[in-house]
Amino acid sequence: MIAADTSTWIAFFEGEQGEDARLLDKALEDRQVLMIPVVLTELLSDPGLSGDVAKTLAEIPMIEIEPGYWQRAGALRAKVLSKQRKARLGDALIAQTCIDRNVSLLTRDKDFRAFAEAARLNLLL
Repeated sequence: MIAADTSTWIAFFEGEQGEDARLLDKALEDRQVLMIPVVLTELLSDPGLSGDVAKTLAEIPMIEIEPGYWQRAGALRAKVLSKQRKARLGDALIAQTCIDRNVSLLTRDKDFRAFAEAARLNLLL
């Protein structure tokens, strides 16, 4: 199972080329994709998103948040920030969701490397 970051979903929907878009397409075909709640929120925040795409996104199985998630996400972000690395809040929440479920993250966003270095985040870049 894998999860995809917002950057990969956007590239996929826009028909951009790239290994991440190809892997996402294959994983969707094989029903091997889980949705990260924060990513779903980011995607649904697009006022131009079609209703059909929103419906399709909602049908992807959602990763459930585990007790203590918010504390772990805060600690993860603090760990990354302590190394003078970029650690946006949304990225920390996405990373912690994947870490908690041991799910690989498919992304174009190189900022996630700091979370991979700080914790057990498995990236598919």
